[in-house]
Amino acid sequence: MLYQPIINQIDQLDVDSISEERKTILQPLIDYIQVKTTENKAVNLNFICTHNSRRSHLSQVWAQAMASYFEIKNVFCYSGGTEATALFPVVAKTLESTGFQIETLSNGSNPVYSIKYSKNAHPIIGFSKTFDDEFNPTSEFAAIMTCSSADQGCPFIGGSDKRIPITYDDPKAFDNTPLQLEKYNERSLQIATELKYVFSNIVN
Repeated sequence: MLYQPIINQIDQLDVDSISEERKTILQPLIDYIQVKTTENKAVNLNFICTHNSRRSHLSQVWAQAMASYFEIKNVFCYSGGTEATALFPVVAKTLESTGFQIETLSNGSNPVYSIKYSKNAHPIIGFSKTFDDEFNPTSEFAAIMTCSSADQGCPFIGGSDKRIPITYDDPKAFDNTPLQLEKYNERSLQIATELKYVFSNIVN
């Protein structure tokens, strides 16, 4: 069971606000999840961005929460980059403001976070890593490219069943400005809304 503040937030997300163009971009992900669900197989989703610091983590966390919200079983969400840096602290703060419970497990140049979305579910372990890190699946997964530079720079993701570009504008453009928190929240909710649409279309 998701934490109530997360449920409240998801309830408020308006999937009708998504353009037809974006729905077309999201359709291959719906199709992939549906096939795996119908076949009663694990749904492994690896969200990939250049630095695995912002958009890929937001996507990973929201996808896992949406699978729980819509009771889609056997969904396992991962994230990675073309290089490893660090999960940007404002991402953790943004998720926390939406109801996720976040604990810092280790500090340093690449901190490790426990990101809980439900009392009884295993927390998501958030830290920056490459997409082919040992923490991530090596086969039978969909590679979802969440930024255009990773999409262009990685035309081939070894081991993946399918490569699906669903790119988002980088909130990093607003770092150290008065709009920073607002823009991170805006991007987080855009990703959440689109993933709500994706999982709402899956037939169990």
